[in-house]
Amino acid sequence: MREVLPQLLAWWEAGETVGMGTVVATFRSAPRPPGASMLVGPDASAVGSVSGGCVEGAVYDLAQEVVGSGTPQLHRYGVSDDDAFAVGLTCGGILDVYVEKVSRETFPELGEIAGDIDAGRPVAVATIVEHPDPSYVGRRTVIRPDAGVVGSLGSARIDDAVRDDALGLLAAGHHGTLSYGPDGERRGEGMRVFVWAFAPAPRLLVFGAIDFAAAVARVGGFLGYRVTVCDARPVFATTSRFPGADEVVVEWPHRYLAAEQEAGRIDRRTVVTVLTHDPKFDVPLLEVALRLPEVGYVGAMGSRRTHDDRMERLREAGLDDDELARLHSPIGLDLGARTPEETAISIAAEIVAGRWGGSGEPLGERAGRIHG
Repeated sequence: MREVLPQLLAWWEAGETVGMGTVVATFRSAPRPPGASMLVGPDASAVGSVSGGCVEGAVYDLAQEVVGSGTPQLHRYGVSDDDAFAVGLTCGGILDVYVEKVSRETFPELGEIAGDIDAGRPVAVATIVEHPDPSYVGRRTVIRPDAGVVGSLGSARIDDAVRDDALGLLAAGHHGTLSYGPDGERRGEGMRVFVWAFAPAPRLLVFGAIDFAAAVARVGGFLGYRVTVCDARPVFATTSRFPGADEVVVEWPHRYLAAEQEAGRIDRRTVVTVLTHDPKFDVPLLEVALRLPEVGYVGAMGSRRTHDDRMERLREAGLDDDELARLHSPIGLDLGARTPEETAISIAAEIVAGRWGGSGEPLGERAGRIHG
């Protein structure tokens, strides 16, 4: 929903009614992840995508039907469906798409949720998308870590189970569909609840105010990270040199990272890139980074000679083999990169591969599913 939220909110604020289809589950080579949404507006326009073009026409028609009836529907599109090829999903994937009517009456919480997302406050939205009793479908709660739950899904048992699991999804920053028994039984079946988990943007920390850092900052912003560039040298660490960064910090890198950890602003989605390749900066910094209990990726730039020297210095500083194994160095995948921009793509490719378990090999040389 995040990608279509500005248009959805504009229609909502204007008192209009919108049909919204959302991917709530995927199987095999599904082209879009859970949470991807498509809107059918009051002017019959389509905004967003649930499948990259495969089933948009079918979802468009279903959304118009749902707006007319007011009854939400969960529909599966895929090769196991009789109409799979009729709607165009020939990639071999399967999508579960939940389609609902959105208006001020059906979704009164949307304005406050949009405010939370815009301000970077974590918020989760849980919606029953399947239940043996059709009257439960469409019930919704809004869950905030520090402000409790707004609304009910039908019983205290359901609310308690979904709240706990939704907070877990929120901490990980992932949308997902949860399955329970009809009254929230954890080992039961029959009820499915989709959770939008709107966590603050993951962080990309770029240490070293060099030309490569500017390119990494731009690519990081494109991938949806909140980018911080940090360097101890004020003459280089300026906002004019790094317009692609959300913030530029003048501080010794290891001090800044330690302070961010102490303040609770580092989590397993955080990416740390060390581009200084200067021992007086990167060794103290990597001592901190590689000992963080939670961090998604730590990479360091440099030649193989620089890497070997750095590893020896880190061992002398007391880091063990398990800690050193967390370091991606030399940073990036082998793309033959030469320019700062190409190098930034190489670094981003390794980060993405690590996040989703990709191999980094050419897809044309691999068998099996393309999308996990």
